[in-house]
Amino acid sequence: MKNMSSKIVGVATGLVFIGSSVFAQSLADAKKAIDAEQYQKAKSMLKNLTATQSTKDENFFYLGWVYLEQEYVDSAKATFTKGLAANPKSALNYAGLGAVALANKDQAGAQTNFNQALSLAGKDSKPYQYVGESYLLGDKPDGAAAVAVLTKGVAVNAKDPDLYVSLGDAYRSQLKNTEAVTAYQNALNLNPKLAAAKVSTGVVWRQANNWEESEKEFKDALAIDPNFGPAYREWAETDIRWAQKVPAQASAKVNEAVEQYRKFLSLTDNSVESRLRYADFLYQAGKFKELQEEATALSKMPNANLRAYRYLGYAGYENADYTTANTALNTWLTKADPKRVIPYDYYYLGRIQLKAKDTTAALQTFEKTVQLDTTMGDLYADIAKIYYAKRQFVKAGDNYAQYVSKSNKATLNDYFSEGFSYYFAYGDQLSSKATPKPVADTMLLVKADSAFSHIQSKLTTPNTMVTLYRARLYDLKEKDRNNIVGYAKPFYEKLIEYTTAKPTPTEADKKNLAEAYAYLGAYAEYKEKDAAKASENYTKAREADPTNRPALDYFKRKGGAAAKGK
Repeated sequence: MKNMSSKIVGVATGLVFIGSSVFAQSLADAKKAIDAEQYQKAKSMLKNLTATQSTKDENFFYLGWVYLEQEYVDSAKATFTKGLAANPKSALNYAGLGAVALANKDQAGAQTNFNQALSLAGKDSKPYQYVGESYLLGDKPDGAAAVAVLTKGVAVNAKDPDLYVSLGDAYRSQLKNTEAVTAYQNALNLNPKLAAAKVSTGVVWRQANNWEESEKEFKDALAIDPNFGPAYREWAETDIRWAQKVPAQASAKVNEAVEQYRKFLSLTDNSVESRLRYADFLYQAGKFKELQEEATALSKMPNANLRAYRYLGYAGYENADYTTANTALNTWLTKADPKRVIPYDYYYLGRIQLKAKDTTAALQTFEKTVQLDTTMGDLYADIAKIYYAKRQFVKAGDNYAQYVSKSNKATLNDYFSEGFSYYFAYGDQLSSKATPKPVADTMLLVKADSAFSHIQSKLTTPNTMVTLYRARLYDLKEKDRNNIVGYAKPFYEKLIEYTTAKPTPTEADKKNLAEAYAYLGAYAEYKEKDAAKASENYTKAREADPTNRPALDYFKRKGGAAAKGK
């Protein structure tokens, strides 16, 4: 009996052990690990579940979803396909394939798979949730599409708190903060222990620059679950935003952010993916020394994730280690899947090429960057400067025009550069020795004058330099001094008015003044046929600048007493 009893105890113990093992490997626990961003742990559990419960399509879906979260799109697609092999009517796995199609910029394929997912969903709200979340993945979320499908999901099952969290995220992507907070509160009403809803509410307050309220929500989430890592991550990213907006607290908040992020890492599996996200955080925090150290370590790991080279390239540039930066970025750009390359990769490559004084390569790279992302308006200034240095003034002007229209950093000096470029472009065309001689494009003068007049409209006092160049560009319209029209006359008169009002004109002012008087002299001589007035203006030109060529030529033509200034 004793032996039998021992065997029974042994069997019972074994059953308890097996039961605990199965519980530890349950889908619910895997989903909890996903929510906590413990992706390696979740993958391990889900791989086990797909092997031991290979007929359950849900196991394949959540494994595929983890791959998507980590940007392993091909692995995700293969896993969703296995899920459909396990159950050809798996709505979730169709939703997953739709998400893969979106990641691959295949809108038609995405819509086909999403439609199939929702047609098979029935009363299950989860396919609606994940179709909605699919629209929120990547750099350019489609919040409107997500809201539309998630709202349909709520109609199917208004008791699913996770659905409301996803709906809140969709509204948040559209900056509809009131609607987002309402959705998160609906989720909490259904499940007051839902830490994710608290964290997401904190992110909304961060978007509104309400740092204290944001911080409170993260603390509330950690009160619900002290080990909920995403709360620390979002808290860290809030501290960074706080530091950027409130310079007086910047240093303290950046250091606090780094500490919060380390807590997040300690609560995840510290996987390569988590460390890559940490690298992204270090970039946002401006911690480039630490970023280069982390990226270097990641790049030396066996089968290193190629994204490590992106961060190594960025950090190397910011740390003035241009050789390392160039090697790393070229490794990333030549080996990474083209779909994973972003415009900022080329932005940094172009910056590195500029440092190497390879302006031709930098120009090609920058132009490729703005083609990929036309919102990167700041780059147009770099492109314009390169073209200007190459004396390709039309292209320089065009790119300055793009810069002032698309960048919020443009100053009046940039408008001046735009005007200068078009002005010189016209002058080059006018003096071209090419055969056949090009017809000078007067629209260039119109564009130049538009830029100069914009500057003057923004100034409370007249600017003599702007007035001078408006006069000069109108002077360029004159075909022949013998048939002078007087386009530039009002501008040169204004220039004289502004300059003579100065208490102590500079030498440059005097030369410009002489230029203005010489023009008026020519106008009086050739247009008005007023010899006395012409002589008076040329005399004033010579007095302002004894070297003024038009004045000297005039008196040389007249000879005698006039030549001696009498």
